[in-house]
Amino acid sequence: KKLADEPQSIASTKEQENSPLSTESNQKTTKKPTVNFDWDYLNANGFIRLDDSHSRIAEEYRSIKRPLVTNAIGSRKRDIKNSNLILVTSSVPGEGKTFTSINLALSIAAEMDKKVLLIDADVAKPSISKVLGIKSKVGLIDFLETDTLSLSDIIIQTEIPGLRIITAGKSHKLSTELLASDKMIALSKELSERYSDRIVIFDTPPLLATTQAEVLASQMGQVILVVAAE
Repeated sequence: KKLADEPQSIASTKEQENSPLSTESNQKTTKKPTVNFDWDYLNANGFIRLDDSHSRIAEEYRSIKRPLVTNAIGSRKRDIKNSNLILVTSSVPGEGKTFTSINLALSIAAEMDKKVLLIDADVAKPSISKVLGIKSKVGLIDFLETDTLSLSDIIIQTEIPGLRIITAGKSHKLSTELLASDKMIALSKELSERYSDRIVIFDTPPLLATTQAEVLASQMGQVILVVAAE
């Protein structure tokens, strides 16, 4: 889906308690900024409205998410390894994978008892931070490259209680290798096992553009392939 020009300023912040999702063994309560979304911009570009649960787009994603949620944390969880890790990709750019990733995250997070972590793993051409207006100094690649960052350092809180986000981070010439690294495998394992009640959505590059989606797919429990309708 083609989006309108990006807004000049989408995100604002307020103080809130830190996310409990962290690799640190000895956590301390700290304060982190919370991202508020520009809902006028998102609504104008076709994204789900949280105040209109009966819209056509909301109903469509309600149908899409239900089997995914059942597989991730429901009755079929034990049958699927890393069932709560969901990869979203497409064959070529422009088919709407980021649109799908964000809407899926919003739809699941709208449920009172669900928690979602949305990760921008399209590190070559990241879009989630642009669409949602997030300004972050560090992200996934920064975490994978260094041992000085904890997972909690790169998680961004949002105004939606059940939604957290990790941006792609800085550009890196060895991004594919970092996504295939032992640290990325360990991160996927931790997100799957330690935080098994949280659904994790990875927005990844198109399959025919790079090998990064293929690398990550081996670590995921579920895969969504977005195909543009003619």
